[in-house]
Amino acid sequence: MLKHWFRRSASEAVVASVAAGRAVYAIGDIHGRLDLMLQLLELITKDADRHPGDLERKLVFLGDYVDRGPESRGVVEVLRSRPLPGFTSVFLLGNHEEAMLDFLDGRSDGMGWLSYGGLETLVSYGVPLHALPTNGASIVELREALHAAVPAAHVDFMRNCTLSHCEDDYVFVHAGVRPGRPLAMQQRNDLLWIREDFLRATSPLPGKVVVHGHTICDVPQDLGYRIDIDTGAFVSGRLTCLILRNHSRRFLATGGQ
Repeated sequence: MLKHWFRRSASEAVVASVAAGRAVYAIGDIHGRLDLMLQLLELITKDADRHPGDLERKLVFLGDYVDRGPESRGVVEVLRSRPLPGFTSVFLLGNHEEAMLDFLDGRSDGMGWLSYGGLETLVSYGVPLHALPTNGASIVELREALHAAVPAAHVDFMRNCTLSHCEDDYVFVHAGVRPGRPLAMQQRNDLLWIREDFLRATSPLPGKVVVHGHTICDVPQDLGYRIDIDTGAFVSGRLTCLILRNHSRRFLATGGQ
C-alpha cells in the first residue's frame, strides 16, 4: 500500500508547482526538540547553498512548537529571534500553542493541555509543578505562575501565528482542512484539530495540495493531493522538512532520513 501511495504521488507531483525562482521549505511539528530543529536548519542552509539560482526562499513552520519535548522555551526563543539568513519565515499556529494560550487566557482549566504535553512546557519555562491542580484556586495559581515565567515576547509570537499560508499550488495548514469547503470558509478548529475526516478524503481541497502536520507518520506521506510531514520528532528523533522548487518535491530530515 505504501509503495502504491508513492507511485501515485510521483505521477501527480508534476501537476502542482511553485513559481520559478522560488524555494519553499516547510518544517513539521517540532514539539520542543530544539536540538533537532537546529540540526534541520543547518541541513536547510546547506541545501539552499547548493541552489544559488533561488530568487526567493521561504520557511514555513507548521506549528506545534511547544509541548512533549524538553525545550519548548528554547524553540520559541530561536524561532522568534533568530531568522535564518536569506529566508523569510511564516509561522503557523498549532493546536498545542492554542491549548497553551487558552490556559493562559482563562478559556480552559488546562487539564487537557497538561495531559498531552503541557507538563513538559511548564518545566522548560521553569514553572514548578508538584501535582496536577485539583481545584479552581490551584488552577489560578498555576496560570499566574506560567504568566510570570513566559516572556511576553513568546506569548506575542504565538498570538501572531497564522492559521494557513498559500504558495502557488500549495496551501500549508497545521492539521488539515474540512473537505468540501473552500479555503476562505475553513473553520479555525478544523485547521488546528481535524484528523479523520480530512485524512479519509481523496481530494480535500480541489486545486490545491495541502501540506500539513498534526498526524504522526513514520515517514513523510506524499499522496499527491496532501503531504504529511509530521514524523513524530519528539519521540522518533526525525524532524522533517519538505522542499518545493518548481515542480519538484524533496524531503530533508534529521536522523539521516
